[in-house]
Amino acid sequence: MPRFLKYISKKTGAAPGTLIHVGEKKADQTTIDLIEYNAESTARRSISSISELQSLAGRSDVIRWIDIDGLHDTTLIESIGRIFNIHPLTLEDIVNTGHRPKVEIFEGYVYAIIKMLRYHGGVISSEQVSLVISDRLLISFQEQPGDVFHPVRQRIHNAMGRIRNSGSDYLAYALLDTVVDNYYQILESFGEELETLEEALLENPERESLERIHQLKRETVYLRKQIWPLRETIGGLSHDDSPLITDQTRLFFRDVHDHTVQVIEIIESYRDILTGLLDLYMSSVGNRMNEVMKVLTIIATIFIPVTFVAGVYGMNFKFMPELDWRWGYAGAWGVMACIAAVMIFYFKRKNWW
Repeated sequence: MPRFLKYISKKTGAAPGTLIHVGEKKADQTTIDLIEYNAESTARRSISSISELQSLAGRSDVIRWIDIDGLHDTTLIESIGRIFNIHPLTLEDIVNTGHRPKVEIFEGYVYAIIKMLRYHGGVISSEQVSLVISDRLLISFQEQPGDVFHPVRQRIHNAMGRIRNSGSDYLAYALLDTVVDNYYQILESFGEELETLEEALLENPERESLERIHQLKRETVYLRKQIWPLRETIGGLSHDDSPLITDQTRLFFRDVHDHTVQVIEIIESYRDILTGLLDLYMSSVGNRMNEVMKVLTIIATIFIPVTFVAGVYGMNFKFMPELDWRWGYAGAWGVMACIAAVMIFYFKRKNWW
């Protein structure tokens, strides 16, 4: 549960629009990367000062993608907001990494929050990505360097598809589509682990398997919390009337919306599978206990008549038959062995053993 509420108390009592970094510091310093492109050319460089950013403000004949990694430097984020006329409430949401995915329409730009997920060591982690979409400009804010957007950068560099001939709204679609495609890869790895766990439960259910089931159930709840609101977010982008989103791009957003719904359905099916695995574990443990109890019961049943014979000839009466018989001891053993053999044969015939 701490993953859901961690760091939220840092903003308690703060005024609206106050920039307080809420979340874990995942980057040593904030870095800014710029990609400029149009149908004929593309260029990429790093931004090292605020003055360079100021020169980028205003209209341009190229599409600009400003990618910012590291959200802990609230002074720099505030300066970026002033340069590009980003509302203080938007800046507050950018540095608050505990937000659910959403989309908001402001004068001059569209603001969207999405969650980029990673799956490593059986644990799912998320990173908040904020997108500010304006005319011929897209600014992305990430918590740390490293993302899933390399295919998009490659498409821009190699002029693949329609991205170099489209606006910043199509670039936003490309980033969203890449994030959702990455969800499929995570779900595939997640599904493979469920299959491995199911095989382990069928062969030898152990305590570690039960602990892993509970851990995966927690990961599924976390996964659902990060992805479920994205359906509304992408739905808002595909149906809003902002002039920054063209009708052609809305069609692509609808396609991503369909993929998001499919991802959610897969997550729901995984939740059902985990519930079934928990039932499988309990039934496997119960069946194993039944097998043990069956063997013990058969052994005890075999020894009941044997114990009866031994008890009869163990009584201390003086006048009893066969007490003075030379082969009495061997005969008693023979009788008991025959009883046990007959009972085992009977149990085998009945498939009780």
